Amino acid sequence: MTIALPHAARGLTVGYMGANQRFTLENYLCGMSSPSAILPYDGEALLYPDWCTAGESQRYFEELMQTSEWQNDEVVMFGKRLTMSRKTAWYGLHPFIYTYSHVERTALPFTPVLEELRIKCEEITGHSYNSALLNLYHHGMEGMGKHSDDEDSIVPQSAIASLSFGAERPFTFQHKTTLEKIKIALPDGSLLLMKDLCQQRWWHELPKTKKVSGPRINITFRLMKT
Repeated sequence: MTIALPHAARGLTVGYMGANQRFTLENYLCGMSSPSAILPYDGEALLYPDWCTAGESQRYFEELMQTSEWQNDEVVMFGKRLTMSRKTAWYGLHPFIYTYSHVERTALPFTPVLEELRIKCEEITGHSYNSALLNLYHHGMEGMGKHSDDEDSIVPQSAIASLSFGAERPFTFQHKTTLEKIKIALPDGSLLLMKDLCQQRWWHELPKTKKVSGPRINITFRLMKT
């Protein structure tokens, strides 16, 4: 199943918050398209294709590239620790311990740009987040296999806000029982909100593709148990 999504209308400029500025939800939403519902059942996923303008997305991309403490991702397979080309960074309001692929990570304090993005996501989605996992994909041949973000350290059925900056990438959901697949595209400057039973009933995947040569930064804001 493939869902055709509306073309992003990029007519809104959102200023970077200074010391005496505050993000205004009403003004921001005036230039945003209605979200597209992705999943037909068993959970909810909403795509905001024009969560920010192309100019804002470029600025966020550059800021995240420069200020994030990127490290090569590591996984443990067959008892061996392997270093991946994809880079990651892990941040939180507290030094949360997050373990995936048998590798333990401790959250760093939020940077100013991550804190701004976290607040905007909370305003728009109506959900709370206390941590952020960043992934840097240098090109289309770096991806993420089929998985669910349902680790024990995450509050069950809590919302996950996924931001995309950079190259547009294909993205796939697959139901864990019916095996139905839903394919979408994650454009530059988009927000994908996954909530309710989404992680329990669906896998998601960022497939590799030779058609994409540019880099992409993805941020998934989460709610960790405290």
